[in-house]
Amino acid sequence: MGLDLFIEVEKTMNIKLFLSAAILVGSSQAVYAGDMDNGKKLYAANCAACHQAMGQGIPGAFPPLAGSDYLMADKQRAISIPVKGLQGKVTVNGTDYNSAMPSFGHLSDQKIADIMSYVMNSWGNEGESVTAEEVAQARAN
Repeated sequence: MGLDLFIEVEKTMNIKLFLSAAILVGSSQAVYAGDMDNGKKLYAANCAACHQAMGQGIPGAFPPLAGSDYLMADKQRAISIPVKGLQGKVTVNGTDYNSAMPSFGHLSDQKIADIMSYVMNSWGNEGESVTAEEVAQARAN
């Protein structure tokens, strides 16, 4: 009797642990939409020539993304920049930049979400993940 009770308790605990783990895994995937590894690869292929591998930019030409007050101040604005491009003066960390960034609108919503999730959570930036839905919304506006 004692051993049977122990086995039943162990089975119940294992089932509860499995269900808890499944819920956690499912919820973490729903919360984190951008793929950091893919974002890093896409950033290297599409952004690093101007903004540099570590996001430091090129002084006087292309603003930094690392520790960027402009980037982190407005998530929706930040998402719209790779979708639609940007031209004209911007002030980043107290320095003016007046150049043009082309649109990367040819990239899918998910690819832009991956890039933006990577950028907004790298080099000291502590932002939110970006979803493909948020990119689609920026594309539509």
